[in-house]
This record gives sequence, structure tokens and C-alpha cells, in this order.
Amino acid sequence: MVNKFYNFLGLVKRSGNLIEGYNRCDEAIKYKKLPLILMSKDVSDNTKKKFLNYSSKSAIKILEGFEKEDLGRAIGRAEIKIVGILDGNMAKKLLELYGCQDEV
Repeated sequence: MVNKFYNFLGLVKRSGNLIEGYNRCDEAIKYKKLPLILMSKDVSDNTKKKFLNYSSKSAIKILEGFEKEDLGRAIGRAEIKIVGILDGNMAKKLLELYGCQDEV
């Protein structure tokens, strides 16, 4: 199941529906609808707190606890700490593959 999740994350990247990094995710939250954020274990406490706050205000789903190397490998980078999913249907599929029953 984990491989399917990371494989689909790579597909999301190739489709242009994934944004990478703190600044781009922060900007997307302010100007666009961002249904899902994936965070690694290595994000700072301030970053985690900020995005969890956004999540509660904007109904953005957040999945945490990934290894930064695993997230990076899935999207063709060495490592990445935070990524955002722009497409609601792709976010829903990622949640399903991760094992969440929540709707986006």
C-alpha cells in the first residue's frame, strides 16, 4: 500500500498538481485552494504549528510523519519536507491510498 501511495504521489508531480516547499505551500494556501499537505517528521515545530493552524481555519487535510527522503524520492528529489496537492481528486486518492477514510 505504501508503494502505491508514493507511486501515485509521483504521478501527481508529473501532472503538475504538486507544489514543493514551505514558501510555495504557504503562498498557495493564501491564494488558491489547497486540499492536502504532506509533511515530513523533520519540519520545525513552528512550521508544523503554522500549517496545522491553516488546516483548522481552511479545512485543509494534513498528513504527517513521512521520512523526508521518501517524499523526495517519490517526486524525483533527494529530500523534501513539505508538499502540497492542488487537485482535490488526486488529494482524495492519496488519502484513500494512505488509509484515511476522510473526504477532501
